[in-house]
Amino acid sequence: MVTASRAPRIRAAHVSPPSGFRRNISRGEVVCSGVERAFPVQLLAISGSLRQSSSNSALVAAAARLAPAGVHISIFDALAELPAFNPDLDEERTPAAVSRFRRQLRTCDAVLISAPEYAHGAPGALKNALDWVVGSGELIGKPIALVNTSARATHAWSSLLETLTVMSATVVPGASIVIPLQGQTDGGTILEDLELRGRLSVVIEAIAAAARDARVV
Repeated sequence: MVTASRAPRIRAAHVSPPSGFRRNISRGEVVCSGVERAFPVQLLAISGSLRQSSSNSALVAAAARLAPAGVHISIFDALAELPAFNPDLDEERTPAAVSRFRRQLRTCDAVLISAPEYAHGAPGALKNALDWVVGSGELIGKPIALVNTSARATHAWSSLLETLTVMSATVVPGASIVIPLQGQTDGGTILEDLELRGRLSVVIEAIAAAARDARVV
């Protein structure tokens, strides 16, 4: 069981791929079977950081490059374009940036969120984005991978877990882990590290499997 007090730490080598996946140990990546390719998964990856040089943004970029056949990862990079949450705006004319964000959430099968921690909390821009979809419901039942790049970012992780749970999203334990980047901000460098690459593969395989299971249900 995942507790709200601390993000789970999982070593990639100790996690077996879900049914339909096999791991290429030498390259630290996951390869899906023909069955999985027949049911492609669309993942939306979101970095909770607006910094130009961000380890969380680097992680989602690396995930997009690492996605195996049958899994497509697109990156939502418009957090800064979302206006401050105001329910009154929905009653008149929903801001275009909000409509685009909601549409991307509706059309994806699952979401990967990588977020830093500020003052023991979640980044304001990310929380603002989530506020925009509380009432519209795009995350209800949606599988979520909730990761961070620092083992010390437990407060933000717990806060986001609580928020997403209240929103009726499905935070997937096996896809919600710490991937310690030690300040690395280059996606290519991340993929060159076999341990980091392996951990990221675990996240992708777990969230993809959860997305496929959700379709069946």
